[in-house]
Amino acid sequence: MSNDIIVKAVDVTKHFGNFLALDKVNLEVTRGEVSCIIGPSGSGKSTLLRCINLLERLDGGAIWVNNELVGYRREGDRLHEISDVEISQQRRRIGMVFQRFNLFPHMTALENIVEGPVQVLGEPARQARERAETLLERVGLADKKDHYPSELSGGQQQRVAIARAMGMQPDLILFDEPTSALDPELVSEVLDVMRDLASSGMTMIVVTHEMGFARNVANTVTFMEAGKVVETGLASEVLSTPKSARTAEFIKAVQS
Repeated sequence: MSNDIIVKAVDVTKHFGNFLALDKVNLEVTRGEVSCIIGPSGSGKSTLLRCINLLERLDGGAIWVNNELVGYRREGDRLHEISDVEISQQRRRIGMVFQRFNLFPHMTALENIVEGPVQVLGEPARQARERAETLLERVGLADKKDHYPSELSGGQQQRVAIARAMGMQPDLILFDEPTSALDPELVSEVLDVMRDLASSGMTMIVVTHEMGFARNVANTVTFMEAGKVVETGLASEVLSTPKSARTAEFIKAVQS
């Protein structure tokens, strides 16, 4: 596998009972790329992210991150599931930003960012705190470092969540519809932070309905429906001249 490819998914399959959530999904993301995944609700977009981040076990296929097989260890011709400790080690390099922020309610904004580097990476507290303060300044929340999540707006909480993901110094950040839980007037402040992150060269996979963000920031766009990849390609091509009639129908409906 090329060193430029940071994520490679091959024939990824996932069932929830009798429901086929992912049906032989293939995806490649190169280092420094912003890859947006679009599609209707229930199409498997979030499930794919959760599989990349080892929050869900695969039922078929395989995923590599940084040329390392995710969730399994190969011994000869056989694959063996890795332990929870090994999963945690793999997950360290993959940041994730959820729809509902998932901040620790009993911790301040600063403490939320410091917790992972200190407890998971073993970083000295002073060093983690200094970087956390820098990250809060970067997302425009330096003056909110001692505020608890309940004292912050939804947009501010999501910006803290992004700073928290960045605090782990990941190779890749996954965004699962990061603006879907926000009031419309708060969406832009989160998207602005994501644009800044993209311009810095961070590799990002973004599940989103924000077509403007996908059009202006994404390198590639993948359209999914019913657990399958219907179309994938350069953002400019997929969003302007989609090959699939179903992709065109979805984009028109979302933009109208």
